[in-house]
Amino acid sequence: MKKYIKPVLAGTVLLLIGAGLWGYWKYGELYPSTEDAYLKSNVIPIMAQTTGRVTRVAVTENQHVSAGDLLFEIDPTLYKDAVTQAEAQVAADKQAVDSYLRKVDAAAAGVTSALSAKDTADAQLERVKKLNGNGHASQATLDDALSAAARASAALDSAKAELLAARAAMEGNNDALVAAKAQLSTTQTNLERTKVTAPVSGWISNFALREGSIVTAYAPLFALVEDGDWWIDANFKETDLPRIQTGLPVSVSVDMLPDVTLNGYVASIGHGSGSTFSLLPAENASGNWVKVTQRFPVRIHLDPTDQPLRVGASSSVRIDTTAQPDPDFAKRAE
Repeated sequence: MKKYIKPVLAGTVLLLIGAGLWGYWKYGELYPSTEDAYLKSNVIPIMAQTTGRVTRVAVTENQHVSAGDLLFEIDPTLYKDAVTQAEAQVAADKQAVDSYLRKVDAAAAGVTSALSAKDTADAQLERVKKLNGNGHASQATLDDALSAAARASAALDSAKAELLAARAAMEGNNDALVAAKAQLSTTQTNLERTKVTAPVSGWISNFALREGSIVTAYAPLFALVEDGDWWIDANFKETDLPRIQTGLPVSVSVDMLPDVTLNGYVASIGHGSGSTFSLLPAENASGNWVKVTQRFPVRIHLDPTDQPLRVGASSSVRIDTTAQPDPDFAKRAE
């Protein structure tokens, strides 16, 4: 009997080892994982939108700021002067427009008066013509009426010409006023831009700005790591991709937070392997080609958390392919 014990024990051990290996393989198939994963967030380059000397720095390296907080200020002197000049030009152009508007009103009144005078002269001419035809008015009287009607017509033409000239002058000055107002708006915007504020809440990074520095418009000065939107870029083997779908739940462990498990979901699956976009892509046509399982990027959005996360941190992720994909995963990212 004893001679069968060892074979039975050996068989049992082998069976247990086989079962364990099969369980390990099956678990890896149902819960694909990778340690080739890194924490990401929006890294926003901070730059001035105008050129000048920095007169105030309100933040320091690694400081947390909220959206709208002042980051630094640029000397506003030149921009204030530009606003003052633009305001003066607007006032002058407005005064000119008002003056020409009064001239237009006066010219319009002159046209009305000249038209009335012409109507009166024309009516008088018609009466004199009838009287002259009946012999009750002399030729001299008729000539006077004709002259009066002609003068009234010429006066009306002159009044109309003055009105057209006044309107043209007013339109020209009105165009100048519109341009002056646009220039004023530009100078006011430039003045506002001397105060640079945080576009989103986050952490100041790569900061070296100092008072007295000369900054150029749209030249990156430092970075702001947004704190409200975090994701993981994980690289999975191509053999894992058939089981991965968008919306599947994911558990994440960040190396810098070993006792914390973060939750998220698969947001998207890349359509190109990591080597496809590398600076030196693989040369598969060479004679020493060796087949290597490729890895594809899978983006995993994290649920909101108050944990102190940092961009670039190494992570481990595990996807639960046994769960039903969340149909509202896109809304969770909003």
